Amino acid sequence: MKNNKPLPPIAYFTIMSMVSPIALNILLPALPDAAADLGVSKSEIQLSLTLYLLALALGQLICGPLADRVGRRPVLLTGIAIHFIGCLLGAFADDLNSLLIARVLQALGGCTGMVLARTIMLDRYSRDKAAGKIGYITLSIAISQAIAPTLGGHINLHLGWQYLFHFSLLLSSISWLIVLFMIPETAKHKTDSLRLNRILKQYWEVLKAPNYLGYALSTTFIASAFYLFIGSAPYIVNNEIGGNSADFGNWFLLVSLGFMFGSFNAAKLSSKLGVQRMIKLGHSLSMLGACIMLISVYFLGIHYLTLFLPMALFTIGRGFSQPNSQSAGISCSQSSPSTASGLMGFIQLMTGAICAQLTPLILEAGSIWIVVLILICPILAYIAYHSTKELY
Repeated sequence: MKNNKPLPPIAYFTIMSMVSPIALNILLPALPDAAADLGVSKSEIQLSLTLYLLALALGQLICGPLADRVGRRPVLLTGIAIHFIGCLLGAFADDLNSLLIARVLQALGGCTGMVLARTIMLDRYSRDKAAGKIGYITLSIAISQAIAPTLGGHINLHLGWQYLFHFSLLLSSISWLIVLFMIPETAKHKTDSLRLNRILKQYWEVLKAPNYLGYALSTTFIASAFYLFIGSAPYIVNNEIGGNSADFGNWFLLVSLGFMFGSFNAAKLSSKLGVQRMIKLGHSLSMLGACIMLISVYFLGIHYLTLFLPMALFTIGRGFSQPNSQSAGISCSQSSPSTASGLMGFIQLMTGAICAQLTPLILEAGSIWIVVLILICPILAYIAYHSTKELY
């Protein structure tokens, strides 16, 4: 397809970007039950989250340079097909190893939609307009996070955790057809080599780009708080509150709706307020939510309201800051936006993978420490943001 073909409506890109978030989040409520069914420990079943995030990080690291070399469409078509194979394997997994392989394949393939949906927006639009478009993509991820845990909790309760992979099978099939028939090639300039030294040089050049690392770390710290929450909340609900997977899914709707509200309004406000004000506003709301959570848990104890309501406020702030931090960071690299996007995803998800695997150890020390770390994250995000030179 020609590069100058108009892009289809943003809805097509939102569906494409929902593939991996659905697969990631739909299994979360079922982790305690999957561990019991497979006869494994909390730390072992947590690998299904950790390895997913790790593979997603590595996939984004590869996806960026590959898309800069061969174009957006071939990478998307191949990646979504790999994700489909992972969904199929997961639907029939009967041991931990099969489940973990399925999760890795899902992540490696699904990362292409998350990376390249953002990159395609930056291929065609200015930074501020792209931030608004990316806001809608972020909104689709919020919708995924709202649907997937609730859907997953009820499917797991009534049918079993293996059936959670069937929804992802359907979504990946639709997304592959959208890319095949609707998405044009948008790469303006293609690199001429995939040699390792050239790829490493590309990443080094992106890291050296003024302000890139500040924006990348800023959004990473906010995301880390979210990973700490989703990695611990299913076990807290199951073990400390006495709920089941459906209870977690229902209450998690509040968190997802907060992210949805923030993302939707970010899409409308970014062009009016600008990137910098949106980032500061988002970080402030996230910090306020974390403070309320810590105070509530400390004085009132752990229950649904003290956990999920403050986290909803936190994710409203994340919805404001994330698309703007991403757009600002990616646009710092004019020559390799796919590489910049992939590297940002790599940094964020590697940190998320570490948080996910450390979560069971932190829970052993007490749930209050999860809340303390959630508060520390937006403080670090502010520090990272203020290291940039574009504060106004």
